[in-house]
Amino acid sequence: MLDIAGLSHRYADGHQAVEDVELHVARGELVSIVGPSGCGKSTLLRCVAGLQRPSAGDISVAGRAVDGVPDDLAVVFQDYTRSLFPWLTVRDNVALPLRRRGLDRAERRARALAALAQVGLDGTAGKYPWQLSGGMQQRVAIARALAYRPALLLMDEPFGSVDAQTREDLEDLLLSVRGGTDGPGTDAPGTPAPGTEGMTILLVTHDIDESVYVADRVVVLTGAPGRVHSELPVELPAPRDQIGTRALPAFVRLRTEVGRAVRRPCTP
Repeated sequence: MLDIAGLSHRYADGHQAVEDVELHVARGELVSIVGPSGCGKSTLLRCVAGLQRPSAGDISVAGRAVDGVPDDLAVVFQDYTRSLFPWLTVRDNVALPLRRRGLDRAERRARALAALAQVGLDGTAGKYPWQLSGGMQQRVAIARALAYRPALLLMDEPFGSVDAQTREDLEDLLLSVRGGTDGPGTDAPGTPAPGTEGMTILLVTHDIDESVYVADRVVVLTGAPGRVHSELPVELPAPRDQIGTRALPAFVRLRTEVGRAVRRPCTP
């Protein structure tokens, strides 16, 4: 689904954010990206999203070179207060990008309502974002991405601005829409939510436990300029849950290994 080859980016002030990044993500895979602060994680994601042209290297999504924002891609940002339009209702915020899909008004509204139900926000369609809590607003942002039904979903520290309990709820929500846990929006544990079958997710996070808990694979970047330091497969049983999964010896081993790589990264 995603191929990154020789990706480098240097900003106008001379700062080299990432250098010679090689990364390949399979269709349907959820990959977490972690690394020291300032290692270029967000720069990498913006380049993949077509929001920033890299200085060098090639990026392709589903076999097509990225030259501008790909049609079959959605992004969930960390700052939900800036990604939602306060003058639009929750339903209209979710439905807005569906115009790009060429859907008529009735279909846009129906898909928006279905996505809101998927993330556990039934009954909020007529409210405005400022009437909801921070965690609920981020659920709206996630619902908007899910309603679009992208082949590739990019998430840039999407849970970094909420409290610990809400963060855990949103982690479980992310797993539930892919079929990894028995959360809102799933028909049964292990069953992908409608429209999310085969969705590929690239998650940037600074939380080591989170990177292991939600992912199929964790990619660790070195300090700036960011390069791929290591890739660790996550083979934890499904469905995952916040108590049982985090108590598993395999989870403890993986989060220790990721933490060690983040704190003492070296150039490959």
